[in-house]
Amino acid sequence: MSITPNSPALAELHAGAPCWVELPVTDLAAAKDFYTGLFGWRYEDDEGYAVAVLDGVPVAGLPVGRALPEQYTDWTLFLHTRHARATAEKVFALGGQVLRNPSVEADHTQTTVISDPTGGVLGFRHVPPDWRFGTTGHGAYAWAELNTRDGATADAFFRELCHYDVMQIGDGHTVDYTVWSVEGESVLGRQRMGRRSFPPSVPAHWMIYLTASPEIGADSVANRVLELGGRVTVEPYDTPYGRVTEVRDHDGSTFSVVDPSRAVPLSEDEIGANVDDPYDD
Repeated sequence: MSITPNSPALAELHAGAPCWVELPVTDLAAAKDFYTGLFGWRYEDDEGYAVAVLDGVPVAGLPVGRALPEQYTDWTLFLHTRHARATAEKVFALGGQVLRNPSVEADHTQTTVISDPTGGVLGFRHVPPDWRFGTTGHGAYAWAELNTRDGATADAFFRELCHYDVMQIGDGHTVDYTVWSVEGESVLGRQRMGRRSFPPSVPAHWMIYLTASPEIGADSVANRVLELGGRVTVEPYDTPYGRVTEVRDHDGSTFSVVDPSRAVPLSEDEIGANVDDPYDD
């Protein structure tokens, strides 16, 4: 696992960099209650699409009742693209699938949802120059990583699709985690799913990380999830990138929370290894 909580500012947004996250919902009121109780989000509603706002800045979208591919039912990451249709065509040419054809959204962005050759689902979105996506504060986007059993295929696909620089963390065998960068900025991670931690029934998937502020912390967030009717699927644990917990909301959607202020330094002989990481195989 590798987390870079401070994402690039919008003015520095490159093609292939995260620009949005969405959670499709069927019960908007229940979703609002949960995430307001957890992170203090407020909302701006527009024809069946609620935009979560933190300190006046949009941080996530909650589309309601949209006809969705089966795989697109959880927290979904969107990457910036300069042309959604061209990206969809390239995905198909590289062996991926287009799950939602490029379309113009109500906010005038152009969006497509795809599946990479290993099965991970994410979106691409062409956004205007004044697009806002908050990445600081309690409950804001912090990081995302692809969990897949075929790391080499995923690395090659996204290197070609998004022109990422790929850096291996660890030895590539015991610890197989890569960081994808754009013009020197680390933007995403890719983790090989080990047999011990991920049953064969669990498909490739993206994990979204949201920020826990130092004043509140990951442990308090985990407790609050339980109070709000959710589940803690991985108890809080320490990493070199912060204290992390994995949870499910009231409706079963999975995401992780990281408090980057609680990072555990690595000694020289620990570089490349995870610290107290339950996913370390």
